[in-house]
Amino acid sequence: MLIYIHGFASSAHGTKAQQMRDWCKKEGIPFIAPTLPYIPELAIDTLHDLVVSYQKLGEPVALIGSSLGGFYATWLGHHFNLPYVLINPAAEAWLSLEKAEGLVENYHDGARFEWTHQHSRSLETYRVDNPETSKCLLLLQTGDEVLDYNKALKAYTHAETILEEGGDHSFQGFENHLKTITDFCRKNTVSG
Repeated sequence: MLIYIHGFASSAHGTKAQQMRDWCKKEGIPFIAPTLPYIPELAIDTLHDLVVSYQKLGEPVALIGSSLGGFYATWLGHHFNLPYVLINPAAEAWLSLEKAEGLVENYHDGARFEWTHQHSRSLETYRVDNPETSKCLLLLQTGDEVLDYNKALKAYTHAETILEEGGDHSFQGFENHLKTITDFCRKNTVSG
């Protein structure tokens, strides 16, 4: 099962999630992209329960996380020893999301929520220093206008890395990497 983890103020209806969903359907790969609560503890609890339920069914699990979803994927990958793919990840989410504090609007449905300093600080609970990167694929674009790609390069030093010049935070041309992502997950996934 591939679990796609969306970024901050996004949802399962984002472009990358939809591209991944369509690709996996075409290739016959089990896939899910849940829309997560904005509260970090609830998001992690939801993802944790999903991983556990698929592992109980004997299904191998791999994670794909974009931005804040990459931060969550790192924690889950570390916690469950799962392969994970990161797309312009928020390597220091507890710091980078401080600038989002206040009233935030969801990119897809326009719903508003209050992102507080407590939410930012709670992310540090899920911090993984020196993450195991032997099962990590890192996709970065230097033109990311939201996050400094160098922080991800430093955090995931030994990960298999695709670094592209230009682009942006949404990762332009993501559809060109779908096969690479699913091949990586398949190669590195073992049954729970």
